Amino acid sequence: MSQTTEEPSEDAEVEPEDVVEGVDYDAIEALLGDAVVGRETHTNAEGFVVRADRVQDALSALKEEAGFDHLSNVSAQEYADRFESIYHLKKYDDPTQEVSVVVPTTRDDPVSQSAEPVFRTADWHEREAYDLVGVNYDEHPDLRRILLPETWQGHPLGRNYNQDKPQIVTFEEHENPLADDHRDEDTMLINIGPHHPATHGVLHLKTILDGEQVLDVEPDIGYLHRCEEQMAQSGTYRHQIMPYPDRWDYGSAGILNEWAYARVAEDLNDIEVPEYAQVMRTMSAELCRIAAHLLALGTFCLDIYGDFTAIFMYAMRDREVVQNILEDLTGQRMMFNYLRLGGVVWDVPEPREEFFANVREFLDELPGRMEEYHDLITENELFQARTVDTGILEPETAKDYGVTGPVARASGIDYDLRRDDPYGYYENLDWKVVTDDGKDNYSRLLVRMREVEQSARIIQQCVDLLEEWPEDERDIQANVPRTLNPEPDKEAYRAVEGAKGELGIYIRSDGTDKPARFKIRSPCFSNLQALPEMAEGEYVPDLVATLGSLDIILGEVDR
Repeated sequence: MSQTTEEPSEDAEVEPEDVVEGVDYDAIEALLGDAVVGRETHTNAEGFVVRADRVQDALSALKEEAGFDHLSNVSAQEYADRFESIYHLKKYDDPTQEVSVVVPTTRDDPVSQSAEPVFRTADWHEREAYDLVGVNYDEHPDLRRILLPETWQGHPLGRNYNQDKPQIVTFEEHENPLADDHRDEDTMLINIGPHHPATHGVLHLKTILDGEQVLDVEPDIGYLHRCEEQMAQSGTYRHQIMPYPDRWDYGSAGILNEWAYARVAEDLNDIEVPEYAQVMRTMSAELCRIAAHLLALGTFCLDIYGDFTAIFMYAMRDREVVQNILEDLTGQRMMFNYLRLGGVVWDVPEPREEFFANVREFLDELPGRMEEYHDLITENELFQARTVDTGILEPETAKDYGVTGPVARASGIDYDLRRDDPYGYYENLDWKVVTDDGKDNYSRLLVRMREVEQSARIIQQCVDLLEEWPEDERDIQANVPRTLNPEPDKEAYRAVEGAKGELGIYIRSDGTDKPARFKIRSPCFSNLQALPEMAEGEYVPDLVATLGSLDIILGEVDR
């Protein structure tokens, strides 16, 4: 990590090393002006150290004048001499153009200006940083804990946190939350969840109704917080972290999760993955995407129809076929633990011909299955009545909340990291990014169904390649050192296109074989934050449908 406080003149010539992936970093420094007090070099992007009281000025300039309209992640951490927040910015039109805004504060007074007035998605991200690390954000509209109870003592990712300290809650803190409620007498508060099948897990929706219409809804999360980031920080890069990602989005997306960690860890340690292993990763990841989308389809229709025996079981039937293939490949049905840094754990099972035949049989039957789903679902008048023009999410609103994945693409946002920030073997294959401009619950289902077809195209091409690959060139892993020790203060944020959207991880190294900071960017976390914008003015059944259309997994939201 290098820093400089020297400020170049606006008309200075730009050296080639100051222009990375199309980003003129000297021009950005000139744009930010006196808000900048230094620069850092991160593995993925240049970082600009910004004064704690000028955060909004810096982010506004980057968003409005430089086009960095995607706040993908907010990381926070405590050093021996300071607290620090990092805002990871990208462009929806070109996510390879990245920049980081680094905001240090003193340990005695860890207060920096909130980014929420510039990017709405910063609301939840900053609340999480306050909750777990202890950074305070001035001008934040609702700075309170988000994953832990309000009564929690201390900040678990702080350096001085005492994990043995008993957490004592007084009776007053359990008093009736409506005791001093002064809402209009014509409105009603209804609690949906946290134990309700329509909330797709332990999610609590505090919903205010005016008659039958939703005036406001507040998602209350944290019931499934499992300290995944803390556990990852306690594990070694090479062997101990990889089993954890399967447990974030456990809805069949395990290999996609593993790839998010593999990508950032391989960048930090300069590991090159063999081409054959990249094809294996791509095939297995797309099998996971199909399984995840089929689960989303089945549960969404269950929310709409309440019909367990027909559509839901049809989706589970086809998902089981994918699970069988993944079990043959990885040995597991859910927690795959198949990827390794530098490749995959093993090749396709023997006899190879039988495995490939099973995959081809599934792919051959899939078009008929999808046509059957369209007959059952998309052409059904009841389904259309419940989903067309409900849960509207405008594209600019989606961008402001950092929404990605099928939810964003159903609002016409043409953003897919497999194509826009290529990794694996995707850029060598023939496939298309699926978008739709309907912006409603119906469009979100259509996008997922069409993405299943595109995933099948990718898998077909991978199988063709793997079958013809010369036997003596089937390298499944790079030669990775037994112990990995990235340089001290080396930092990187990398992301993959998960089943739900951009799944990213930020890691900072301290020179040991364990990360000093490990931050997960959950697509479900950002997507769920947009729910109030989509539900306002709708009816309660529409709210349930809209929540289902987001396809959240609470294990990934809470981590």
